[in-house]
Amino acid sequence: MTLAIFAAFWAVSILFVITPGVDWAYVISAGIRGRVVVPAVAGLLFGHLLAILIVAAGVGVLVAGNPLILTGLTILGAAYLLWIGVNMLVHPSVPGSGEKQSSGSWVRWAGKGVCVSGMNPKVFLLFLALLPQFTDPYAVWSIPMQILALGLLHLVSCGLVYLLVGFGSQSILQARPQAARVVSRFSGAAMVLIAIGLFAEQALK
Repeated sequence: MTLAIFAAFWAVSILFVITPGVDWAYVISAGIRGRVVVPAVAGLLFGHLLAILIVAAGVGVLVAGNPLILTGLTILGAAYLLWIGVNMLVHPSVPGSGEKQSSGSWVRWAGKGVCVSGMNPKVFLLFLALLPQFTDPYAVWSIPMQILALGLLHLVSCGLVYLLVGFGSQSILQARPQAARVVSRFSGAAMVLIAIGLFAEQALK
C-alpha cells in the first residue's frame, strides 16, 4: 500500500470523524461528568475496532447481504441509543464540585461506549462501504491486512478528535452547570432523534 492511498483514505474518513453524531454526543456527555472521557473514548474505539475486524474477516459481506441480520442489528442499536438518549433527557449530567468517579464508573462508561459504536449499524456499514474501496487486490499485503491497516488509521483519527471534544467540553462546561445541563439534554435529544430515524428507516423498507 502506498502513502497516497493512506492519504486519500484519511481525507475521506476524517470527514466522517469530525461530523457530529452519536459518538460526539456520548463523548460530550462523558466530558460533562469529568474523569470518564478516556474510558468513554476507549469504549467507542473498541466498538469501532470490532466493526473493522468483522469487515476484515469477510463476515461483513454476509451480514450486509442478509436483510434479517442487518435489520435486527439496526433495531437493536436504535433501541439502545433511544434508551441512552431518554436517560440523558430525564437525568441530564451536571458536573459537581469534587465529584469522584470510581473504577466501576470507568468500566460502565467504557462498556456503554462499546455498545454505542459497536451496535451502531451506520458504523458497520461505513466500514463495509468505505474500507474495501481503498484496497488493492494486487498489493503485497492481503485484502484483510489492508482493511485492518486503514481501519487502524481511522481509529487514530477518531481517538484524537474524540479526546479533543471530550476534554474541550469538560473544560468549558465544568464551570457552567446550567450550560452542561442544556448540552447534556441536547446530546440526549440527538441520540433520540437518530434512534427514531433508524426505526423509521426500517419501517419504510
